[in-house]
Amino acid sequence: MKAKMVDIGEKKDVLRTAEARGRIRLKPDTLRRIREGMIDKGDVVAAAQIAGILAAKRTPELIPLCHPIPITSVDVNVEAGDFFVEVKATVRSMGKTGVEMEALTAVSIALLVIWDMCKQYEKDERGQYPETVIEEVRVTSKLKEEGM
Repeated sequence: MKAKMVDIGEKKDVLRTAEARGRIRLKPDTLRRIREGMIDKGDVVAAAQIAGILAAKRTPELIPLCHPIPITSVDVNVEAGDFFVEVKATVRSMGKTGVEMEALTAVSIALLVIWDMCKQYEKDERGQYPETVIEEVRVTSKLKEEGM
């Protein structure tokens, strides 16, 4: 079986929006450090937001059969709660194909950046991460606004 990109040449440009979400469970002390801006590597929220935006823009370089598309906006929201940090990404494009892969990539990379920046606080005495889990990464909304 050979791989190939889907031909979207005959499709018309329409406004497309996708939202994805995910979260990372962290120790309560790590979450407190994030909320108080006490992570040694810096501002976790800002770094995750910037990384998520960059990831959405570079999705076709990371996912082999994904079309390069004209992204018109990317919004990455990062909120630290009591039990986890939640990341939500919303991506918009005026184009021929959806943007859910870009939204999923934004969320996934933002979560990985959070893990990387917080890993020193998450390790146990054996250097493992027994409480750190990335979970619930999913598309929560996909819209195609025809007739624009």
